[in-house]
Amino acid sequence: MGVLLGGSISSLSMAADMAFPTRTITIVVPTAPGGGNDAMARILAQKMSENLAQTVIVENKPGANGAIASSYVAREKPDGYTMLFGYIATHAINPSMQKLSYDPVKDFSPVGMVATSSTLMVVNKDLPVRTVDELIKISKKEGAHLNYASAGSGTAPHAAGALFKLATGAEMQDIPYKGSNPAMMDTIGGITQVMFPSLFSAAPHIKSGAVRALAVAGEQRSDVFPDLPTLKEQGIDVSVDQWYAMFAPAGTPAGIVSKLNQSLNAALKDPGVKQKFVDQGAQVQASTPDELKERVINDLAKWKEVIARSGMNSQ
Repeated sequence: MGVLLGGSISSLSMAADMAFPTRTITIVVPTAPGGGNDAMARILAQKMSENLAQTVIVENKPGANGAIASSYVAREKPDGYTMLFGYIATHAINPSMQKLSYDPVKDFSPVGMVATSSTLMVVNKDLPVRTVDELIKISKKEGAHLNYASAGSGTAPHAAGALFKLATGAEMQDIPYKGSNPAMMDTIGGITQVMFPSLFSAAPHIKSGAVRALAVAGEQRSDVFPDLPTLKEQGIDVSVDQWYAMFAPAGTPAGIVSKLNQSLNAALKDPGVKQKFVDQGAQVQASTPDELKERVINDLAKWKEVIARSGMNSQ
């Protein structure tokens, strides 16, 4: 009887996996509406709604550098109906910056990579600097009081700014926000003067002239702005390439994870989705769940060392 019962439960589970999804799926975004993460999640939600034949919505839960949203998703039922739009901060930088209520490896079932995007160095259009060297010099002048906006303590923009200060001796104060969009709005408005946003977040504002780009804080130049040099080309060893990915709560059945991965990767192959990402500076990068897990593990080790060396803290 026990064998028969076990077989029946297994069959029911498999049937449930095959029927998935039967109701609305929620993608939880750890940042405020309007930023790069939010925009990408909404583009994917629309396309995944189509190929899953079920509604996919986006819910924003900003705060604590993505830890609020990450903790929320980690505690949700592992049934595939709640996913996290995670990124480099939530799964690679946070664990070395603050005490977390979630484990970035043990508490999640990786679904798949979404995209990568270079980090840029931009300044308010009215700041009288045209080069990185000019910015460093003006930052050291008495009474300069330069502030750089970040998407929150421990985010990639914060990390890039901290590493830049360490490498150059530039004098700037980090002003953390709850997401890249409010940080960018205050940089455009002149409340803060410098920012290290993702290319995805910054590209529209650079093209409109609202901010001025000084450099790419990544390994290579951007196809979107090919004339913009990297910091490394200018003798400054700072590189922070950003990535974005989807995660489900740990214990989500493999069949459901596979179906979500297939839906995500199908969306990423869509020419319209690719173009929307490229237009704003992100490069589509699909993966298997195992490839994403390996990336998280490798980046956790990398950022633990980088943060210890830079003296960054969660402020």
